[in-house]
Amino acid sequence: MGREFELKYQATPEIIAEIGRKFGDFTPISMETTYYDTEDFSLRKRKWTLRQRLENGRAVCTVKTPLPDGSRGEWEVESPDLAAGAARLCAMGAPKEVLDYVNQGVTPFCGARFTRLAKTIDLPGGKAELALDAGVLLGGGREQPFAEVEVELKDGEDAVALDFAKALATEFGLKEQPKSKLARAMAL
Repeated sequence: MGREFELKYQATPEIIAEIGRKFGDFTPISMETTYYDTEDFSLRKRKWTLRQRLENGRAVCTVKTPLPDGSRGEWEVESPDLAAGAARLCAMGAPKEVLDYVNQGVTPFCGARFTRLAKTIDLPGGKAELALDAGVLLGGGREQPFAEVEVELKDGEDAVALDFAKALATEFGLKEQPKSKLARAMAL
């Protein structure tokens, strides 16, 4: 299992452009995400996320679960087939119930389509990925534009990412984004 520790901030296209100019040389990634759940929202009730995402055309299945420290457990595998991907995720240590839910039937409920500009930033004591996301959330037949900045720890202690994210938020006037893309898309 990977452990995901990230901080998210609300942004505007103008702020994303400013940050892009400051840090330069980002890798663009075209993202198309579909989030799945059972008809009675069994995954959502457990605060689990099951998604399939195309990243520059490469299909990736992901499961995320909450951890006691506020971070998330994250398992990810390349797979164009959700059922096969779920089986591989469970073999990697994701909760076995994920495969049970998939086999019993999950439905795509919402999604997101966006471009991510990503860059690994070397920091004192570790590394973080700086991601600048802009696109639309999809749900209930509607679209909602969004822009956000994510700082995800890649190496080191949580404080490495936290200190960088706080400095970034102060410099660019960013406000924390408390809701995930999934939660915001589901609200549509």
